[in-house]
Amino acid sequence: MPDESGESMEFTLVLPVLPLDGEVVLPGMVVPLDLSDAEVRAAVEAAQAAARPESGKPKVLLVPRIDGTYAKTGVLGTVEQVGRLADGDPGALVKGRRRVRIGAGTTGNGAALWVEGVPVEETLPDPLPGQVTELVKEYKALATAWLRKRGAWQVVDRVQAIDGVSALADNSGYSPFLTTDQKTELLETTDPVARLRLATQQLRDHLAEQDVAETIAKDVQEGVDKQQREFLLRRQLEAVRKELRELNGDGTDAAEESDDYRARVEAADLPEHVREAALKEVDKLERSSDQSPEGSWIRTWLDTVLEMPWNERTEDAYDIQGAKEILDAEHAGLDDVKARITEYLAVRKRRGERGLGVIGGRRGGAVLALVGPPGVGKTSLGESVAHAMGRKFVRVALGGVRDEAEIRGHRRTYVGALPGRIVRAVKEAGSMNPVVLLDEIDKVGSDFRGDPAAALLEVLDPAQNHTFRDHYLEVELDLSDVVFLATANVLEAIPEALADRMEIVRLDGYTEDEKVVIARDHLLPRQLERAGLTGEEVTLDEGALRKIAGEYTREAGVRTLERTVARLLRKVAAQHELGERELPFTVREEDLRALVGRPHHVPESAQDPAERRTAVPGVATGLAVTGAGGDVLYVEASLADPETGAAGLTLTGQLGDVMKESAQIALSFLRSRGAELELPVADLKDRGVHIHFPAGAVPKDGPSAGITMTTALASLLSGRLVRTDVAMTGEVSLTGRVLPIGGVKQKLLAAHRAGVTTVIIPKRNEADLDDVPAEVLEKLDVHAVTDVRQVLELALAPASAGAELPVAA
Repeated sequence: MPDESGESMEFTLVLPVLPLDGEVVLPGMVVPLDLSDAEVRAAVEAAQAAARPESGKPKVLLVPRIDGTYAKTGVLGTVEQVGRLADGDPGALVKGRRRVRIGAGTTGNGAALWVEGVPVEETLPDPLPGQVTELVKEYKALATAWLRKRGAWQVVDRVQAIDGVSALADNSGYSPFLTTDQKTELLETTDPVARLRLATQQLRDHLAEQDVAETIAKDVQEGVDKQQREFLLRRQLEAVRKELRELNGDGTDAAEESDDYRARVEAADLPEHVREAALKEVDKLERSSDQSPEGSWIRTWLDTVLEMPWNERTEDAYDIQGAKEILDAEHAGLDDVKARITEYLAVRKRRGERGLGVIGGRRGGAVLALVGPPGVGKTSLGESVAHAMGRKFVRVALGGVRDEAEIRGHRRTYVGALPGRIVRAVKEAGSMNPVVLLDEIDKVGSDFRGDPAAALLEVLDPAQNHTFRDHYLEVELDLSDVVFLATANVLEAIPEALADRMEIVRLDGYTEDEKVVIARDHLLPRQLERAGLTGEEVTLDEGALRKIAGEYTREAGVRTLERTVARLLRKVAAQHELGERELPFTVREEDLRALVGRPHHVPESAQDPAERRTAVPGVATGLAVTGAGGDVLYVEASLADPETGAAGLTLTGQLGDVMKESAQIALSFLRSRGAELELPVADLKDRGVHIHFPAGAVPKDGPSAGITMTTALASLLSGRLVRTDVAMTGEVSLTGRVLPIGGVKQKLLAAHRAGVTTVIIPKRNEADLDDVPAEVLEKLDVHAVTDVRQVLELALAPASAGAELPVAA
């Protein structure tokens, strides 16, 4: 088969190699080559030197070289012209003719590399099959579509004029979007139909990618156009409002104000869901008129959201030893409570160190409820916890709260709507992980406005409060990292479901020794400063402090003690200013009466025997627990005159149902078993029995006065006095068994404060003595009993000659 030069291609060709780095030339392509490249110039010069007039134009072998490796197939090219390129550099115009399969290297003229090559024969059936004809049409259609997008109309006509399958496939070598690897694959595909199919697929893939890119570009352009249009419209709106003088009362333009809110929201570091909600409200603000009340609601809401510390947190300072030292320095006594708080902080520290601080969006940890009488330091303990953890502290007073909206917030439709106290506490703290003290949680009430205690259920549940939703904010607020502490005086007043979500830590009050330490180390320095005095000017010796704690005050806490110390210091300051007393001055025990008056709580054992309450039969000393801690309770019993009084049981003293039933049980036990105890039980049948609890204005209830009432009645019937130094507590059964009760620690502390030396408790409460301070147990003779007979043996004094039964007046 002859080529354009008339030579037969049925033999091996020996040609100089012209390497193409990163380029591929297919048959039919005409390309300019830069002769400044040494290898290109050597190949062209060698071809020119070897060319004979009868063989036509100089011939070179165009071979792609990829990463230093030559392709297995090259293209026979003829040097059409040698001259200057457009930039003035020397160059040559080469046209690709036929594919050549490269063989072994050989020798030749010049510095070029010479190789042997065998031309590749390409044959096609004539006529072409229908599938090939359709493939030709598809390729031309795809090429035409691509060229029209580029505006290359002249090339369209040239492509349409190509008839050969091989030439049409090789024409894709001009496509700029093909990579070197794709062009090499076309070069090495010797079957014309397979090569055209490959070129068609490559063109089809490129058009699909181009369509996707155009779609993306169109969407981006539309977004940019929308932003530009919105910007232009806002500027126009601003100009129109400025011309119409539509200004607010403060002189600011409404459009500027809404733009300011939008800029503040976009600049603020907000969580994504909060940012979306805020931008929606900004859109509403922009659409609302200046006279609409909705605008002021939205502005108030946006201000609240922007003031929330969404991403502000304080780093926990988990120095457990330092926390223990802080608690010891700020609070005397309360060792079990301080130990529990130290345990709580230690567990939080270990969970954080081991990556267990947040699990499933929730943070583990207990909600501590500090339950105890007033004045024992519950609120100050909360401040110490925050101090020990290095967190912000916020106190939320819940006493008297009756509106559920105080916890969850008001709906924004209400006039003057505000977020709830929990959200306001976080906002006030300026941190998303403060220590929040819910003070007086047992004083929360409920009425027609809802139950605030029920709203607190979600707040205090660590499994739910990571998605707390305030009615005002209406966006989720994560409270799982907030440390909640609650305080209460009476545990029974807390709803059961709410108490179940908290860990109860009891504060049962201070001993007299602890009160002296607190007064000396904490109360006295604070009150000296408030009175304008110094420690060098006024001092109180330990005897004076002990007498103030023991006889001037009788309480579980230290509030009255602090008030008495403050009163004493004010008196000293006033006397000094009046010239009646010189400073420095040391207050001793004998100076107290002149400064703060007589003692108010003299122990029964210190009074004249004839003036004691138990100086007559029928009076017994019991122990009770009230909202103010443990207290001493006296029970009085009398028998009515059989001629004037009606038979039966009379109870006075504002008693609850349980205490009334205990009185009935005590009376029934003595009626049934009195003979065994050598008591004149016949008097109980014919004469009325009256049991009275002094302090009748104070409500009293509970079963723990059972043995006290039994002892009082037995004393009345036997004529034997109840020992002054004995106090007792325990429930009585119909068979005379002494049953366990609660509040043993508080009751023993109260007995110690009242000067009692012997205490009777149920045997089954003996384990509760472990909670009582050792210094209190040393001063008390505690007897654990199981039967009423043991109580009477311990409590009743020996019978005296001539003892008579007292009769009610």
